[in-house]
Amino acid sequence: MGEKAYFVAIPTTAGTGSEVTPFAVITDTDGTKYPLADYALTPKMAIVDPAFTLTAPASVTAASGIDVLVHAIESHVSVVATSYTKPLSLESIKLVFENLKGSYDGGAEAIKEKEEMANASCIAGMAFANAMLGICHSLAHKLGAKYHVPHGIANALLLNEVIKFNATDAPFRMGTFSQYDHPQALERYAEIARMLGLSGKDNVALTEALVKEIEKLKADLNIPTSIKEAGVDEKDFLESLDQLAVDAFNDQCTGANPRYPTIEELKEIYLRAYYGKDYDGVQTY
Repeated sequence: MGEKAYFVAIPTTAGTGSEVTPFAVITDTDGTKYPLADYALTPKMAIVDPAFTLTAPASVTAASGIDVLVHAIESHVSVVATSYTKPLSLESIKLVFENLKGSYDGGAEAIKEKEEMANASCIAGMAFANAMLGICHSLAHKLGAKYHVPHGIANALLLNEVIKFNATDAPFRMGTFSQYDHPQALERYAEIARMLGLSGKDNVALTEALVKEIEKLKADLNIPTSIKEAGVDEKDFLESLDQLAVDAFNDQCTGANPRYPTIEELKEIYLRAYYGKDYDGVQTY
């Protein structure tokens, strides 16, 4: 009584990285997802064995693998990212782009790729355990809970719109943490692009190249191109949009985002992600 049990975590996907983080997510009886954060939740031991992931369905490999990428990207641009966390984020991103497609295509035979994806997941967990995440996860938590979209897929559907929102040298509102003394998201997205060997004449072009590379990876994994394509009913989505945006704004992940959003801006991101290339609204950010 009053003492924490010896907590051993063994991941069976690659994955959340939660075996090395102080985070958990619970789903209330009404379907609401709540992220919990407390260092008492950090396991004492993590056993990362890719053998546990070999028989995962391809859809699970894709959804969990793209979640790794979002963990790594969001932690890299977070307002509390440091010289200790950013190299971890970059290494995880590199491993995902090198191995996720092979892990998805190869199934149980892709042992090396699945080992590297297990490493990528754990490394990203180490990064965001300390650097936190951002609004892609805030938005995905609420979308996934409301419409039962797998968490990694929800992140994938929102990621590129979040990058476009964050990638500015002159946001109207910055993140709120004092460590983040000037806008850095654009240069950090460009840093990711350069690490991946992408080219562009400046940080804006490099970030655009990164978005295209993510789109290519999502296509390789057969991930829908929009929330609508993922099967979410349009009428229901539009009726729920206001509450989804409010709930996302209040999510624990919002505070570490490099550009602090308004509720209206979160609605705009949702709309753009819902309609994808068919969106004909007015740019508001």
